[in-house]
Amino acid sequence: MLATPISLYLEPGQKVTLEPVSWQEFEVILAKLGEHRSSRIAYANQILEIMAPLPEHERSKVLIADLVKAILKAQRRRWEPLGSSTFKRAGMAVGIEPDDCFYIQNYRAVIGKDRLDLSVDPPPDLAIETDVTSNTKIAAYRALEVPELWVFAKGILKINVFQAGEYIESEMSPTFPDLAISQIIPQLIKRAKTVGVSQTLEEFETFLRNDR
Repeated sequence: MLATPISLYLEPGQKVTLEPVSWQEFEVILAKLGEHRSSRIAYANQILEIMAPLPEHERSKVLIADLVKAILKAQRRRWEPLGSSTFKRAGMAVGIEPDDCFYIQNYRAVIGKDRLDLSVDPPPDLAIETDVTSNTKIAAYRALEVPELWVFAKGILKINVFQAGEYIESEMSPTFPDLAISQIIPQLIKRAKTVGVSQTLEEFETFLRNDR
């Protein structure tokens, strides 16, 4: 049996990889880590990664999530934000905690739910990662069949669309096909570093209103 840590402190930007880790050991470790923590996990192929995000990644993911909400609001669409919830599926022995995620097409399926069972409930429609995504993370998202995965790293936004069991990089977001998301998001994150988040959001909301 793997020695499971009761507490684990990671400096921002650090990552710990444990392997092999069985599903039962993963569940024990997850319980001991607790829900109120800054670190995030990814588990697939008996590999467990525990990561502590850098502050710059946190700022980017908050801004990207706010931009997504602004688009959805402007388009008068409903959604349910699930943040960094733990998504796991015992039957496939995978688990993931995205930087942020949204239920959009399937928002009705999760209204009012505090716990999700991905053997019954759908995965999030859109997941967001603000760092270089590891093979373990990709394997978890692939197993859970998350339809759309955004990865923002080094000033570039890559849109990954789940098709025929694999992720295919796309220039277009199926969730927002009328917007050049892969260009807009990096531009706005860069803009926020100059004028601040609130002004960037205000400018983007004005753009969305005028673009109707």
